[in-house]
Amino acid sequence: MDPQLEKKRRDRLAQEIGREAKAWGGRLSVALLFPNRYAHAMSNLGFQGVYGWLQQHDDCLCERFFLPERDELNLHQQKRLPLLSLESGRPVGDFDVLAISLSFENDYLNLPQLFELMRLPLYVDQRTAHDPLVVGGGICVLMNPEPVADFFDLFAVGEAEVLMPALVEELLSSRQRPALLQNLSRHPGFYVPSAYDAEYDAQGRFVRLTARDGACLPVRRQWLADLDTSACRTLIHSPEASFGRMRLVEVSRGCGRGCRFCATGFVYLPPREKAARTVLQQLNLQQMEGETAGLVGAAVSDYSHIAEVADAVCAAGGHISVASLRIDSLTREQVRQLRETGQKTLALAPEAGSQRLRDLINKNLTREQILDAVTLLAEEGILHLKLYFLIGLPTESDEDLTDLMTLVEEARELWLDAQRPLGRLGTLTLSVNPFIPKAMTPFQWEAMAYPKVLKKRVARLNQWVRRLANVSLQVESLRSAELQALLSRGDRRLAAVIERMAHGENAAAACREGGIALEDILYRQRSQQEPLPWDHLESGPGKEYLWKEYQRGLACQLTAPCHSGCRRCPVCRNENPTP
Repeated sequence: MDPQLEKKRRDRLAQEIGREAKAWGGRLSVALLFPNRYAHAMSNLGFQGVYGWLQQHDDCLCERFFLPERDELNLHQQKRLPLLSLESGRPVGDFDVLAISLSFENDYLNLPQLFELMRLPLYVDQRTAHDPLVVGGGICVLMNPEPVADFFDLFAVGEAEVLMPALVEELLSSRQRPALLQNLSRHPGFYVPSAYDAEYDAQGRFVRLTARDGACLPVRRQWLADLDTSACRTLIHSPEASFGRMRLVEVSRGCGRGCRFCATGFVYLPPREKAARTVLQQLNLQQMEGETAGLVGAAVSDYSHIAEVADAVCAAGGHISVASLRIDSLTREQVRQLRETGQKTLALAPEAGSQRLRDLINKNLTREQILDAVTLLAEEGILHLKLYFLIGLPTESDEDLTDLMTLVEEARELWLDAQRPLGRLGTLTLSVNPFIPKAMTPFQWEAMAYPKVLKKRVARLNQWVRRLANVSLQVESLRSAELQALLSRGDRRLAAVIERMAHGENAAAACREGGIALEDILYRQRSQQEPLPWDHLESGPGKEYLWKEYQRGLACQLTAPCHSGCRRCPVCRNENPTP
């Protein structure tokens, strides 16, 4: 082991947990891998939650693995050094289980390299009984894990608080892999890819997955009914993490707004909240002096106790931070509290410039509401504003892009007019992302816009922004968006494509060599009857409901947000969550 790498690991461990790693002691040993770098991983509350739960379980021991930083990665590759755990420097082969958090589709491309560094065969059928059992979890599993199904023995389909106890109980009761996987495949919320056969037609299109040996079909997501029982918060404070100087705490899970492009809004239904007392206990108010509480949730400004929490944190000498605010639930008091605790930048998400497209995606916002929110933020002294938009939405036209630019120009004028009396002018940033038709959303049948269309839109926006002072434009890489779409919509045959791309091939060449029609996956609209690679999973309200929402979207019809007691979709009507 390189001495510099060893010193970095030991220093980081001492800084985080201040103790020696536990001895094995015959316990179930779990290697927890986040397929990205340390700073990203340790800002992921789900990853921290699983780590904390396993460490507190008397019969388990958990250590962490990450993608090395670039300089460390080069050193690993040059000297053929194995990837070792953060806590005690053990190789992954010493562990019973390798648990991998799948939060971002583009991280799939890191898996071949990581498996190589871990000295572990990438494909399930190449491993032996002495290798760790490889388990996947996270939001990507709730949407479509098929592109990486050949790499995993097992997927946990649902929320960790519900599935971890059942999984650990099975692992502790049986170490015989075939029997273990067969038992788990019959248990709600567990998907064992090897228990299903994939079928394709003569054109190479996906037809169905067929279950064997009593495996569940469909595999139903498991979710936590009482969010107050969840300890989802920052458990390890690390300055190196992306939000390392904040105390992050989950205040809500799921979103009832029903934005038709948003997978989070469907796979985490129903919307749930933590009580204010739970949030404040988890923040540990007695130690909040000078600290910042980062409130986490799909729709934080919809959190019904946000004022109570913010008041208590401020009274304790702390600060509040939120990632973005809902335009139609924004209040002057919320903005004032955020400003007084030092927040200089806030983000709003109109998502589309024209009323027609906002109705199509079910954003439920008017031009007047957007401009009123901009004015409110400026009047309350927020220095910088960020606006999120999508391009390439279904049925989008040049006129819709013109409406986007007109809306931004109006917002800019209001922003500057309100800021001039304050004697300062902040920046207005447009964050523009290509629309990606995600699995488990009403737009899962849609096609992605062709690259030439997106490039034309971006070029027009760039040319326009150059004329506007105090306005900047950030656009997600079109290549990265295309990759994300491919990785989120493909079937099992994409595993070989991922392996090729991880070794330097571009997506088009890798797909050609693998016999995959890239354009067919990305740029073709599906019919209602067409089988989809993720049909065997039941993560949200189901295909019938999503299709109806898709048709309502194409007709630009709004659907009201779901609420307590709502029985509109099958999630609350049919599912039996774990208390």
